[in-house]
Amino acid sequence: MTVEIVRDDDPRCAELEAAGYRIVGESWGARLREPDPELLERAVLRAAGVTVRELGPEYADAWPSLEKANEQDYPYTPATQRVVPPVEGLIELWTTGRVFGALDGQRLVGATIISLAGETGFTSVLAGYRGRGIGQAVKAASILALLAEGVRVFGTGGAALNEASIGANVALGYVVEERWRSYAPAED
Repeated sequence: MTVEIVRDDDPRCAELEAAGYRIVGESWGARLREPDPELLERAVLRAAGVTVRELGPEYADAWPSLEKANEQDYPYTPATQRVVPPVEGLIELWTTGRVFGALDGQRLVGATIISLAGETGFTSVLAGYRGRGIGQAVKAASILALLAEGVRVFGTGGAALNEASIGANVALGYVVEERWRSYAPAED
Protein backbone atom coordinates (compact mmCIF):
# COMPACT_ATOMS: atom_id res chain seq x y z
CA MET A 1 0.00 0.00 0.00
CA THR A 2 1.37 3.38 -1.01
CA VAL A 3 0.88 6.05 1.65
CA GLU A 4 0.97 9.77 0.89
CA ILE A 5 2.10 11.96 3.79
CA VAL A 6 0.86 15.50 3.24
CA ARG A 7 0.86 18.61 5.40
CA ASP A 8 -2.73 19.38 6.40
CA ASP A 9 -2.70 22.84 4.80
CA ASP A 10 -1.58 21.46 1.42
CA PRO A 11 -4.24 21.66 -1.34
CA ARG A 12 -3.42 18.03 -2.20
CA CYS A 13 -5.41 16.96 0.89
CA ALA A 14 -8.67 17.92 -0.81
CA GLU A 15 -7.53 16.25 -4.04
CA LEU A 16 -6.62 13.00 -2.30
CA GLU A 17 -9.89 12.94 -0.37
CA ALA A 18 -11.87 13.62 -3.56
CA ALA A 19 -10.01 10.71 -5.17
CA GLY A 20 -11.17 8.42 -2.36
CA TYR A 21 -8.03 8.31 -0.24
CA ARG A 22 -8.62 7.83 3.48
CA ILE A 23 -6.67 9.23 6.41
CA VAL A 24 -4.74 6.42 8.13
CA GLY A 25 -2.73 8.57 10.54
CA GLU A 26 -2.06 12.10 11.70
CA SER A 27 1.09 13.62 13.10
CA TRP A 28 2.47 16.98 14.19
CA GLY A 29 5.66 19.00 14.39
CA ALA A 30 6.46 21.70 16.96
CA ARG A 31 9.17 24.27 17.58
CA LEU A 32 10.47 25.89 20.73
CA ARG A 33 12.17 29.22 20.16
CA GLU A 34 14.15 31.05 22.86
CA PRO A 35 13.22 28.66 25.70
CA ASP A 36 12.57 29.87 29.23
CA PRO A 37 15.36 28.36 31.39
CA GLU A 38 13.41 28.84 34.63
CA LEU A 39 10.39 26.98 33.24
CA LEU A 40 12.67 24.15 32.09
CA GLU A 41 14.48 23.97 35.44
CA ARG A 42 11.14 23.71 37.26
CA ALA A 43 10.14 20.86 34.94
CA VAL A 44 13.32 18.97 35.83
CA LEU A 45 12.73 19.49 39.55
CA ARG A 46 9.08 18.33 39.37
CA ALA A 47 10.05 14.77 38.40
CA ALA A 48 9.35 13.15 41.74
CA GLY A 49 11.28 10.16 42.99
CA VAL A 50 13.80 9.91 40.14
CA THR A 51 17.20 11.32 39.25
CA VAL A 52 17.30 13.16 35.93
CA ARG A 53 20.67 13.50 34.24
CA GLU A 54 22.65 13.10 31.05
CA LEU A 55 23.50 9.47 30.32
CA GLY A 56 26.63 8.02 28.78
CA PRO A 57 26.88 5.06 26.42
CA GLU A 58 27.12 2.71 29.39
CA TYR A 59 23.30 2.92 29.40
CA ALA A 60 23.02 1.44 25.90
CA ASP A 61 22.49 -1.99 27.48
CA ALA A 62 19.62 -0.71 29.69
CA TRP A 63 17.87 1.07 26.86
CA PRO A 64 16.47 -2.00 25.04
CA SER A 65 14.54 -3.02 28.17
CA LEU A 66 12.96 0.43 28.38
CA GLU A 67 12.12 0.48 24.69
CA LYS A 68 10.82 -3.08 24.51
CA ALA A 69 8.55 -2.41 27.51
CA ASN A 70 7.14 0.65 25.71
CA GLU A 71 7.15 -0.62 22.14
CA GLN A 72 3.46 -1.54 22.02
CA ASP A 73 2.48 1.81 23.56
CA TYR A 74 3.98 3.93 20.79
CA PRO A 75 1.11 5.21 18.63
CA TYR A 76 1.68 4.08 15.08
CA THR A 77 1.22 6.29 12.04
CA PRO A 78 3.03 5.92 8.72
CA ALA A 79 4.87 9.18 9.54
CA THR A 80 5.86 8.26 13.11
CA GLN A 81 6.98 4.65 12.97
CA ARG A 82 9.21 3.67 15.86
CA VAL A 83 11.70 0.86 15.43
CA VAL A 84 13.84 -0.11 18.40
CA PRO A 85 17.40 -0.61 17.16
CA PRO A 86 19.70 -3.33 18.49
CA VAL A 87 22.22 -2.35 21.20
CA GLU A 88 24.87 -1.77 18.53
CA GLY A 89 22.55 0.77 16.89
CA LEU A 90 21.89 2.48 20.21
CA ILE A 91 25.58 3.25 20.71
CA GLU A 92 25.31 5.36 17.57
CA LEU A 93 22.92 7.71 19.39
CA TRP A 94 25.82 9.07 21.42
CA THR A 95 27.73 10.07 18.30
CA THR A 96 24.84 12.01 16.72
CA GLY A 97 23.23 13.49 19.80
CA ARG A 98 22.92 13.50 23.55
CA VAL A 99 20.90 11.21 25.78
CA PHE A 100 19.14 12.19 29.00
CA GLY A 101 17.42 9.82 31.35
CA ALA A 102 15.46 9.36 34.54
CA LEU A 103 16.73 6.78 36.99
CA ASP A 104 14.85 5.16 39.85
CA GLY A 105 17.86 3.93 41.75
CA GLN A 106 19.84 2.20 38.99
CA ARG A 107 16.78 1.43 36.83
CA LEU A 108 16.31 3.47 33.65
CA VAL A 109 12.63 4.51 33.68
CA GLY A 110 12.63 7.33 31.13
CA ALA A 111 14.89 8.71 28.41
CA THR A 112 15.11 11.13 25.53
CA ILE A 113 17.53 11.58 22.66
CA ILE A 114 18.20 14.99 21.19
CA SER A 115 20.36 15.81 18.18
CA LEU A 116 23.14 18.35 18.52
CA ALA A 117 20.95 20.69 16.42
CA GLY A 118 18.09 20.50 18.94
CA GLU A 119 15.73 17.97 17.33
CA THR A 120 14.25 15.42 19.72
CA GLY A 121 14.40 11.91 18.31
CA PHE A 122 12.06 10.43 20.88
CA THR A 123 11.14 10.42 24.53
CA SER A 124 10.13 7.26 26.35
CA VAL A 125 8.82 6.64 29.89
CA LEU A 126 7.85 3.30 31.44
CA ALA A 127 4.09 2.92 31.91
CA GLY A 128 4.25 2.81 35.71
CA TYR A 129 6.09 6.14 35.78
CA ARG A 130 3.93 8.12 33.37
CA GLY A 131 1.92 11.10 34.57
CA ARG A 132 4.68 12.18 36.98
CA GLY A 133 6.41 14.71 34.72
CA ILE A 134 9.32 12.41 33.89
CA GLY A 135 9.01 12.82 30.13
CA GLN A 136 8.94 16.59 30.52
CA ALA A 137 11.89 16.46 32.90
CA VAL A 138 14.24 14.50 30.63
CA LYS A 139 13.28 16.65 27.66
CA ALA A 140 13.74 19.85 29.69
CA ALA A 141 17.17 18.67 30.84
CA SER A 142 18.18 18.03 27.23
CA ILE A 143 17.03 21.49 26.15
CA LEU A 144 18.86 23.16 29.04
CA ALA A 145 22.10 21.40 28.08
CA LEU A 146 21.92 22.49 24.44
CA LEU A 147 20.72 25.96 25.41
CA ALA A 148 23.96 26.35 27.38
CA GLU A 149 25.81 25.51 24.15
CA GLY A 150 24.02 28.20 22.15
CA VAL A 151 21.17 26.26 20.52
CA ARG A 152 18.08 28.49 20.48
CA VAL A 153 15.50 26.63 18.37
CA PHE A 154 14.32 23.13 19.21
CA GLY A 155 12.08 20.74 17.33
CA THR A 156 9.91 17.78 18.20
CA GLY A 157 6.88 15.94 16.90
CA GLY A 158 4.88 12.77 17.03
CA ALA A 159 1.60 11.02 16.47
CA ALA A 160 -1.54 13.11 16.92
CA LEU A 161 -3.03 10.24 18.92
CA ASN A 162 -0.52 10.87 21.70
CA GLU A 163 -2.26 13.80 23.36
CA ALA A 164 -0.13 13.45 26.50
CA SER A 165 3.01 14.08 24.44
CA ILE A 166 1.49 17.14 22.78
CA GLY A 167 0.43 18.52 26.18
CA ALA A 168 3.84 17.87 27.75
CA ASN A 169 5.62 19.66 24.92
CA VAL A 170 3.26 22.63 24.92
CA ALA A 171 3.82 22.95 28.69
CA LEU A 172 7.57 23.31 27.98
CA GLY A 173 6.88 26.13 25.50
CA TYR A 174 6.74 24.26 22.20
CA VAL A 175 4.27 25.57 19.62
CA VAL A 176 2.69 23.10 17.19
CA GLU A 177 3.48 24.61 13.80
CA GLU A 178 2.54 21.84 11.42
CA ARG A 179 0.17 18.93 11.20
CA TRP A 180 0.44 16.07 8.75
CA ARG A 181 -2.02 13.55 7.36
CA SER A 182 -1.13 10.11 6.09
CA TYR A 183 -3.40 9.04 3.23
CA ALA A 184 -3.91 5.55 1.84
CA PRO A 185 -5.89 4.63 -1.27
CA ALA A 186 -9.44 3.44 -0.69
CA GLU A 187 -9.69 -0.32 -0.30
CA ASP A 188 -11.56 -2.16 -3.03
